[in-house]
Amino acid sequence: MKTDIEIARETPLAPINQIAEQTGIPATGLDNYGRYIGKVDEKLIDEERVRNHHLILVTSISPTKAGVGKTTVSIGLTLGLNKIGRKATVALREPSLGPCFGIKGGAAGGGYAQVLPMEKINLHFTGDFHAITSAHNTLSALLDNYLYQHRDEGMLLKEIYWKRVLDVNDRSLRHVLVGEGGGTNGIERDSGFDITPASELMAILCLASSLDDLHRRIGNILLGITRDNKPFTVNDLGVTGAITALLLDAIHPNLVQTTEQTPAFIHGGPFANIAHGCSSVLATKLALTFSDYTITEAGFGADLGAEKFFDIKCRRANLQPALTVLVVTTQGLKMHGGVETDKIKEPNRIGLLEGFRNMDKHIRNLRKFGQNIVVAINRFATDTDEELSLISEHCQQLGVASAVNNAFAEGGEGARELATLVVETIEKQPSAPLRFAYDLKEPITKKIEKVCTSIYGAASVTFSERAWQQLGDISRIFGNDSEVNHYPVCIAKTQFSFSTDPKLYGCPEGFDIYIREIIVNTGSEMIVAVAGKMMRMPGLPKSPQAERIDVIDGKITGLS
Repeated sequence: MKTDIEIARETPLAPINQIAEQTGIPATGLDNYGRYIGKVDEKLIDEERVRNHHLILVTSISPTKAGVGKTTVSIGLTLGLNKIGRKATVALREPSLGPCFGIKGGAAGGGYAQVLPMEKINLHFTGDFHAITSAHNTLSALLDNYLYQHRDEGMLLKEIYWKRVLDVNDRSLRHVLVGEGGGTNGIERDSGFDITPASELMAILCLASSLDDLHRRIGNILLGITRDNKPFTVNDLGVTGAITALLLDAIHPNLVQTTEQTPAFIHGGPFANIAHGCSSVLATKLALTFSDYTITEAGFGADLGAEKFFDIKCRRANLQPALTVLVVTTQGLKMHGGVETDKIKEPNRIGLLEGFRNMDKHIRNLRKFGQNIVVAINRFATDTDEELSLISEHCQQLGVASAVNNAFAEGGEGARELATLVVETIEKQPSAPLRFAYDLKEPITKKIEKVCTSIYGAASVTFSERAWQQLGDISRIFGNDSEVNHYPVCIAKTQFSFSTDPKLYGCPEGFDIYIREIIVNTGSEMIVAVAGKMMRMPGLPKSPQAERIDVIDGKITGLS
């Protein structure tokens, strides 16, 4: 079979104006970024259509190094729905340069289920990530300048929370010393870098309901704590308008197309292991406005992406999913069943059966949220019919419908069965009102504990001394009755396991979740709890994908 990039290049593209027209987007609401990319005016959102159309979440079992193909399934399902005569649109996150040049090499789907133009989407795209990076670091520079200019006025902050960001995996920047040398170099202090998808501005962009809401949220960002224990925000710094100005274009969702010239919205890109892992509310609502079925995904496994999709995005944006698709693969299940990585392509009935424990835990979790569930068995070339039947039979025993997805090799035709099953399930089983893992009015510690025990399956939760101190700061600075105490929680945790040990596959039990740090995001309005050894700035692997990316005869190679 041809490579992803070969398929992408051989696929004819329709002008973006044509894609917009067939979607129902008026020409006045589209801002062209070249021939095949456009930005759409979010003012076109129709809340009544949003409520009356079907939102479908695609999530997965706990991911492994073998990959699961969640984006490929999301795009494939969209193609399949259009094949059976349903008007469907996909809403995805934008790829980050960190993983593109690190492990993944690209995040625009695969095979004959891709979003195009693939190279542009995977690299600079419309500059949204650069805008967030620039806005974040401009705010860092303005804060440091403020501290320097007022250093003799007793204006130094007791605590400074705002770091810098870069959309690159660079472990050397996790801890840095800024202002070294003092004097005109600034005030010397310890700081660090996070990756751009972990920026609070990224979360704000994805949760904002309008430009005015973006402005409001940016102004509320907590930068640090004053000497008299008062919150110091962007509004206090007096630069809310300037930072908003840098995101004026970035807030508009991006419109592209699939390999079968169906519309796709791609906007925002927070990771689900260190942030809330969902594309923007505005892109989702635009997709719902202009299609009967909107397929979106949440990052990594259902314990991370799906939980945050329900508890943060849906709760805040008043979205009601009609159904959740859980993606599984034979290779992923075998890895969770204890099969070594170099043997997962070989038939292994016992390993597959053992791996069902991971899938079953995710299904139980999704049912706790009141979701109707369909399992998508994402087919790989090495899969056997016996293995696929074994998964299907197991799903049947659980009372969950399943279908094989072969969109990677066949495009929309390979997703007809899955698309038909999704439509039938939605029509036969109207979705129940969404249930959440916790009540927002519960104490912060209780909300964290409920996610850890009920969703991850932890036996206990331990808070570090630093975390307890940070929780105490919240009460002291904001008060016990503050809205901050009613924020949803966003747990930063390894994606590879229900536990905090990335090597503990399957469905572990009896483990403890260690909460190392508590971060207050008053702009995105959530409490980030960092669990275990999770880093908000990833590192590169021993052999990064950058070693295989090149430009030959003016064309990019190595993206996958």
